[in-house]
Amino acid sequence: MASQPDNAASPIADFKPTVFFGAIAAIGALIAFALYDTTVAAARFQAIQDWATHSFGWLLVGTVNVLLIACAYFAFSRLGNVRLGGRDAKPAYGALSWFAMLFSAGMGIGLLFYGVAEPVMHFANPPISAFSNPGATLPQGLARNAQHAMGLTFLHWGLHAWAIYAIIGLGLGYISYNKGLTLSIGAFLRAAYPRIPTLLVDAIDVLAITATVCGVAASLGFGASQINAGLTLLAGVPDSGMVKAIIIVVVTGLATLSVAFGLDVGIKRLSEGNMVLALALALFVFVTGPTVYLLDSFIQNIGYYVQRFVYFSTWTESYTKEDWQSAWTLFYYAWWISWSPFVGIFIARISYGRTVREFIAGTLLVPSLFTFAWMTIFGDSALHIELFGAGGLSQAVNASMPDALFAFLHHFPFSTIASGLAILIVATFFVTSADSGALVTAMIASGGQQEARFVPRVTWAIAIGILAGALLYAGGLGALQTAAIVTGLPFALVLLAICLGLTRMLKAEAAEAEQHGAAS
Repeated sequence: MASQPDNAASPIADFKPTVFFGAIAAIGALIAFALYDTTVAAARFQAIQDWATHSFGWLLVGTVNVLLIACAYFAFSRLGNVRLGGRDAKPAYGALSWFAMLFSAGMGIGLLFYGVAEPVMHFANPPISAFSNPGATLPQGLARNAQHAMGLTFLHWGLHAWAIYAIIGLGLGYISYNKGLTLSIGAFLRAAYPRIPTLLVDAIDVLAITATVCGVAASLGFGASQINAGLTLLAGVPDSGMVKAIIIVVVTGLATLSVAFGLDVGIKRLSEGNMVLALALALFVFVTGPTVYLLDSFIQNIGYYVQRFVYFSTWTESYTKEDWQSAWTLFYYAWWISWSPFVGIFIARISYGRTVREFIAGTLLVPSLFTFAWMTIFGDSALHIELFGAGGLSQAVNASMPDALFAFLHHFPFSTIASGLAILIVATFFVTSADSGALVTAMIASGGQQEARFVPRVTWAIAIGILAGALLYAGGLGALQTAAIVTGLPFALVLLAICLGLTRMLKAEAAEAEQHGAAS
């Protein structure tokens, strides 16, 4: 591994009491609210989500589009030549290890949870306002529904999601490796906006920690629900809150062990391992499923996504006032934003030596294409069962989204083995999400030092597990969605500030490099 600057390897983390205790207080209050009266909490969570998405959906849609445009500008302009760490810096990790860690942290559990469920849900329950499709029950109407379902899935998991991660990761990596500052949102804001009050910076760090914990907790809740569904199918384990709590405790314990080993041993090796397992499952479905149909569908899905890109990207249900987007598109955008402090810091941590252009390509294009391939393999295989096979998946998914993957695998040979592998993959993604989240949260709370101590890392791993369990107990998947939306929404403003500040700093560095080249 290539060497990194001294500030990237500092063994001592600075304790920031205002940030640490402020975040603990916010998360503790959320846990207490969730557990005090679960009936009231569930209703309040839903009311808060409705208010946030109806009042500020435009902000989420606008933010992700601005960030994606900024990514394109950075990649195709002279700013793309700027290198994280300076002109002579070499990448700290090889391309495969870099991509495996990035992808495992950024999308893992969600792909397993939604890979089958989302396309089938959109196929069975399409949003009326998104497109006009008379005769939806006729064969040609069903085909259009299937195509539109994949287009919406690509919208939610494609370029917009990764643009969020790319901007914050690039900004933090730049100020750390090129300016010698700590790898933190607070350090970036002070560098970009020198007159910003310290109290506001600390408040933003508290928001970043809270958003990270809520975003990762949402993923862990989805993972626990899916593991429980798989164990119910394979071993008759009851599907209950107690079982989910036990799953969260066990996997959080494994995540704590992983984070104790650190980035290069625990997280790196787990990330590489679960990517291998995930690819094995995808290859199994691809080979034993409708292979030629999937190849055709992948090409057509990409074309449909490109053709409808501008419309999908700016669609807000303005003229129909439906609620479909609040449960899907707006939830996803807020979820990705709530994950962005965690994923952004994590990918900055592993991206030393990359040029801006390489960074954008690695964190935007490659993961998006992989995600599109994954969603095509699982989503279109499920739709093939609905359109040309035995059917029944729509009913199964509408009844229980966590059961969707296992109901789907039941249509394949060796379904028991495949389902067992799926449970293992969800569990390993669960661990990598939790340990990466704990590592990054400890970094934020310690002022951005990259080697936070063992106790803070363990503390945050446990906090994430407790919050995931509390939210599942209080309001199920809906409470997890609300937590992600409520914390992701205000952080959208922080992302816009980071985008503006990063643009200014990259322009200054590119101009300085050109002057240096002309002088030499």
